[in-house]
Amino acid sequence: MKIGSYQLNNNVILAPMAGITDQPFRQLCCQLGAGMAVSEMMSSNPKVWNSGKSKLRLEHSDEAGIRSVQIAGSDPDEMAFAAKVNAEHGAQIIDINMGCPAKKVNKKLAGSALLKVPEQVEQIVKSVVAAVAIPVTLKIRTGWCENTRNGIEIAKIAEANGIQALAVHGRTRCDFYKGNAEYDTIKAIKSAVNIPVIANGDVNSPEKAKQVLEYTNADAIMIGRAAQGRPWIFREINHFLKTGEHLAPPTVAEIRAILMAHVQELHKFYGEFMGVRIARKHVSWYMQTLDQGKQFRSIFNGLEQPLEQLESLNIFFDKLT
Repeated sequence: MKIGSYQLNNNVILAPMAGITDQPFRQLCCQLGAGMAVSEMMSSNPKVWNSGKSKLRLEHSDEAGIRSVQIAGSDPDEMAFAAKVNAEHGAQIIDINMGCPAKKVNKKLAGSALLKVPEQVEQIVKSVVAAVAIPVTLKIRTGWCENTRNGIEIAKIAEANGIQALAVHGRTRCDFYKGNAEYDTIKAIKSAVNIPVIANGDVNSPEKAKQVLEYTNADAIMIGRAAQGRPWIFREINHFLKTGEHLAPPTVAEIRAILMAHVQELHKFYGEFMGVRIARKHVSWYMQTLDQGKQFRSIFNGLEQPLEQLESLNIFFDKLT
């Protein structure tokens, strides 16, 4: 799979997730087999760029792999400016968010709310594509609601105005994350356009990845929530797609090494105060894959210092081996 001039190592991609796909998590997923990892969304409003979080989200230059940065907003000029600034800071691909279902995003006519206004979609896409010399991609849902499922119309607008790959989550905005993703609309979109289409939604196992790729004819799949606490899912899916066989699950010793390194990277990236707090949610997800994890989570969430977190993890894993 190629996006513009960029050749992906494989067609299994980490989805952008707000508050989750930060630089440490993207790096980890790429190390464990993701063909590309898309950043958490960044607001196109320059007024919020001075916050500590936004400054960290703007730094892309030292990252391994293809650097795809997602931007969100509703104003074509602001979106174009945000794309330029991110390109100057090392982004290699700009991804436009038209899939986020969050109310605080939608009430500003951003995220999936834009699907209700195709003419605005066109203006934003045109402005962003014209603003940068790097590929621009788009992430959408199948529509705003069941009665206005216009994914094909939006996909055609995207293709006509220079979008170089399209990711589609198989739910409407009104579905949020409820029920099951549907793939008929993704299949129809793939048939309607010639740009690469990436299927997203409920891909949580190697078998499901194969099934979705075959059913939709999509060029790639995108993994979101299934990678939380289980970043090795990318290599498991890649192995299954290539061989039809299951890769052995990671040993407790390997999970320990992955988790310890991840927590240390979070402490380093965010600093002591924020790093400790962000580590809590990631450790909680990892613990869901381990016996005795539930009891440990409540202890871990009460720790305030980086060293305390690392020591408690070592004690936990010592007891498991």
